[in-house]
Amino acid sequence: MTSWPDLVALELLVGVDDRGGLGAAARAAGLAQPNATRMLRRLERQLGAVLVRRGRTGSVLTPEGTVVAHWAREVLADAERLLDAAAALRVEQQPELVVAASMTVAEHLIPRWLGAFRTLRDDVQIQLQVHNSMRVCGVVAEGGCDVGFVEGPTVPEGLHSVAVARDRLVVVVPPQHPWARRRRPLTVAELAATPLVVREEGSGTRRTLDLALQEYDRAAPLLELGSGAAVRTSVLGGTGPAVLSTLAVEEYLDSGRLVAVAVDGLDLQRVLRAVWRPPRTLSGPAGELVRLITRSR
Repeated sequence: MTSWPDLVALELLVGVDDRGGLGAAARAAGLAQPNATRMLRRLERQLGAVLVRRGRTGSVLTPEGTVVAHWAREVLADAERLLDAAAALRVEQQPELVVAASMTVAEHLIPRWLGAFRTLRDDVQIQLQVHNSMRVCGVVAEGGCDVGFVEGPTVPEGLHSVAVARDRLVVVVPPQHPWARRRRPLTVAELAATPLVVREEGSGTRRTLDLALQEYDRAAPLLELGSGAAVRTSVLGGTGPAVLSTLAVEEYLDSGRLVAVAVDGLDLQRVLRAVWRPPRTLSGPAGELVRLITRSR
């Protein structure tokens, strides 16, 4: 099992780079210097490299330490965005901005979006609700949130929308599945006739797949699950093939734990949208959030 580096140790490493020494880095992290030294030595053992050179005049990063510190900054920034998104889920005060997001968007995009928004508007109290795409549209229509984010192929009449990202669905199997060794792409009819592990009715992923295969005879689903993560876990366990967002499987494809299967003539590109009730112009913090997202596409 992977032994993950301690975030405080990464913060200390970055602190040595920023503050010019371990003592100053330890004080900034609220640690006694002996404890900070032990944490950095543990990090060096984990990574198998000397990161800090200690001398009479203080501590400086080695060339390897400089490279790891660069990566550590990215990890710490991602962790901060995760905490921002988690804080939005447990907000206790009256929120000034209520956001509803589909599962795929909430899992893979919302932490980055809210983290960027926080750097501009840390005075805004945010609440995040997570539903499938159909339910998000319902919450928006009922006035239960200021803005929603969905991945469904269509938006209900009466709601306004704008594209905020693009995504693609892909057929995935584990490496031992027969499809992983195919030399020719699947046909759309073969995919439609195969029982699949799928998302529940109402999810944007399910709706996109159903629309793409609506002209074909369909096999009954092998299993219906309530999140992309659950579907992915089932595929990894060998339950059966699935069609999932590239957002949910990219790192698994890169590592070889899952294999993408080509399907001849099947287009599963889709647009992710922000949705809201009239008026057409979205104002206030919700409008600021959507404009920030669209500018950074």
